[in-house]
Amino acid sequence: MYFEIKSYLNFLLKSQNQHGLHSPFVYDLVTKCFYDKKFYPEYKVIQEYRNDLLQDRNLIEVNDFGAGSKVFKSNKRPVFAIAKNSGITLHRAKILFRLVKYLECKNVLELGTSLGIATSAMALNKKADIISIEGCKETAKIAREKFNKFQLNNIELKIENFEDSLNELLNDDTKFDLIFFDGNHQKEPTLYYFEKLLPHAHNDSVFIFDDIYWSKKMKEAWIQIKKHPSVQISIDTYSWGMIFFRKQQAKQHFKIRM
Repeated sequence: MYFEIKSYLNFLLKSQNQHGLHSPFVYDLVTKCFYDKKFYPEYKVIQEYRNDLLQDRNLIEVNDFGAGSKVFKSNKRPVFAIAKNSGITLHRAKILFRLVKYLECKNVLELGTSLGIATSAMALNKKADIISIEGCKETAKIAREKFNKFQLNNIELKIENFEDSLNELLNDDTKFDLIFFDGNHQKEPTLYYFEKLLPHAHNDSVFIFDDIYWSKKMKEAWIQIKKHPSVQISIDTYSWGMIFFRKQQAKQHFKIRM
């Protein structure tokens, strides 16, 4: 807890909004996407999807393949509590929807479906095709039910471990516009999947890493990722770490309040 509080206070001291941004690309991203105040009809669907989960009192057994939970002491958990404590917030789900829309992402990969709130937010951009991988059969089962209920037909849900699924999925021609890393909040697996998926990025791709301040080790992973020679722009929003590969730009790092 001390690490999280210290990290957040440090982030607040060093972060900024759109003022003083000297990168036109990042300035436009922040002003036209992060801080976009327009109402989109898709927001209502995201909220309805999330509310459906928050009303579900069923108990399921969760298999944690990553860093585990800081909230739950048992693997048997009520669905509503998973959605409330572990699922993406409504605010961030809306931002994720806007990111896919603003960046015109068509091929999206998500590592870690959970109950599918983030997945649904991305999939509401109908021009995007989403591949989402989840190792826990129980959470994936609920996510699939919700995808069907809300007619999110542009999601391919793979229920298996990341390694097997990626080995089947990836070939030399596979490229993604966006990859959302949200399935394993540990340093070594995060770095491993970053390196494994790096050849499947292109100049305009974005990688989003969830919970970069989950632990000291996750922070170390984030620092190592943003220093990678392939990374030109990094954006630390505290909740997420985002990297871009735009070779036409000088290497820059930003801390942005969302």
